[in-house]
Amino acid sequence: MTARHALAGLEREGVVERRRGAGTFVAAPKIHFNKLMSYTEHMSSRGLTPRSRVLVAKIVEHDAELAARLAFPATSPLVKIERLRETGDEPFALETCYLPAKEFSTVAKAPLGPTSLFAALHQDFGVELAYADEEVDATTAEANIAELLGVPRGAAVLRIPRVIYSTKGKATIYVVGFYRSERHTLFIRRFR
Repeated sequence: MTARHALAGLEREGVVERRRGAGTFVAAPKIHFNKLMSYTEHMSSRGLTPRSRVLVAKIVEHDAELAARLAFPATSPLVKIERLRETGDEPFALETCYLPAKEFSTVAKAPLGPTSLFAALHQDFGVELAYADEEVDATTAEANIAELLGVPRGAAVLRIPRVIYSTKGKATIYVVGFYRSERHTLFIRRFR
């Protein structure tokens, strides 16, 4: 009876999944969004090996909407970093980050494949990230996103745009991420 209760608890947490007629199996790892952590930190905390493939690293100009997300003038140049996030040999997420080029232009040339952007900002610029405002919605994968994530075109994916702020309260990074939806859960807990 104790083992059955333990398995029920692990199933509620998403660690195992029960299959009728087949048994109980270890579930595919899921990411819990309840703490501001880099992708590298998230994966490492789950015992997974994170990898990133940089697809785009350049300066973009005259994108008023993106500049506004970071509370900069419409003509402000931004650093654009687009990375395919992987665990093992499997694509996990497609993330595009924007940072103000005035402060972080060298990030476009940094080797971000093996390291965390959060760690690079802290080590190279002395910027500590504190919190984020984010939205979570479901959408369907367009052709290029589907191909990169290894899902069928039109498959459900999570779209999570977020503005990440430094400990000084300054908008530092705007990120738009597309995540394979079967790999994520959102837990909201009330603490007293």
